[in-house]
Amino acid sequence: MRFEITAYRHGEGVTALQVEAASAEEAGNNIGDQGFEVVSIRQTGRWNKFQRKDRSFDLLLFSQELRSLLDAGLSLIESLGALSRKETADEKRRLIEALIRRLREGKSFSAVLREFPAEFPPLYLALTAASEQTGDLGSAMARFIEYRGRMDAIKKRVISAAIYPALLLGVGGCVILFLMTYVVPRFSRVYEDFGSNLPFMSKLLLQWGALIESHGLQILVALMVLGIAVVAFFKRKRTGWRSLLRRLLNSKALAPVRVRTQTYTLARFYRTLGLLLHGGIPAVTALGMARELLDEEMQVALDRALIEIRGGVALSEAMERGRLAPPVASDLLRIGEKTGDMGEKMTRIADFYDEETARWADWFARLFEPLLMLTIGLFIAFIVVLLYMPIFELAGSVQ
Repeated sequence: MRFEITAYRHGEGVTALQVEAASAEEAGNNIGDQGFEVVSIRQTGRWNKFQRKDRSFDLLLFSQELRSLLDAGLSLIESLGALSRKETADEKRRLIEALIRRLREGKSFSAVLREFPAEFPPLYLALTAASEQTGDLGSAMARFIEYRGRMDAIKKRVISAAIYPALLLGVGGCVILFLMTYVVPRFSRVYEDFGSNLPFMSKLLLQWGALIESHGLQILVALMVLGIAVVAFFKRKRTGWRSLLRRLLNSKALAPVRVRTQTYTLARFYRTLGLLLHGGIPAVTALGMARELLDEEMQVALDRALIEIRGGVALSEAMERGRLAPPVASDLLRIGEKTGDMGEKMTRIADFYDEETARWADWFARLFEPLLMLTIGLFIAFIVVLLYMPIFELAGSVQ
């Protein structure tokens, strides 16, 4: 495999290298033996030639490279200058050069980043602002990198568990669509002479086939117009899709999914709180910053909890009253209040619920996949049996 490595060596600055190795670890070791300090490693391949050269700004990669250069002893401006010189994408290089110019004007790093809200979210700004008080920007970058790594890991586990069911559903849907729009209309013409001798369900199926054959184009256009109208309606209302999803999750049939969705939301919320508290942000301020991660119902509960906290109520008690702290979280918050290590306890809460979400996603995928396969198979078999039932009856009457 080929790896593209950004490395730093004293006297040469930052260098981009291409290395052939069996793994990223081996590639990094090979470069390290040559006296380089690895900044970042990215696997490349033939398909990379077809990618866009100016990809969107990768905040995680930027943080990893900046942290490595800061740990190597370079100043902030020197580190950004090194990143600018190695960058091949014009848009990214211009962004980094703009950061350098503003830093040389005497502005703080957090104030400079605040001028580019599209690339640097409020969470990132808060961490850099807090690190300026302690003078340890490298540690802030490390905390952000770990935070993003944990968030991306649980997201990948959930997505990977949903890939096969989604693929199975798509393929099964295409097969059913082919049967209903192509095969059934053909059979309807074959059975026209049978008249009332057909079974009732076969009659309905073949009537559908005749309808598709005679008015298929009109039905397709009507469905497309309806789909565009629905998308436009929900797009006009910012919370339209969220409102629809919330109504679906509030149904009794999807109650287990609603519980797991809330668990995942709270895990993200507490992980963000832990990151902010580790970065030196006050608890009340951190709660306000992490508020947007919650849904509307939870945001209302958090607002009530913030009022109680400002009034002197303990954080664990206020969060428990607002149903924002399940039993495990409530216990850990109380321990954190006694030990004074709330940031660590909130990170542990997030770890606990992330693992619970990942286990549930794996279990759901293992249960849902065979059920989905069985359902699609039975539906296809039902259509085929209805199509061939008149032939079976005709063969029986001949005998």
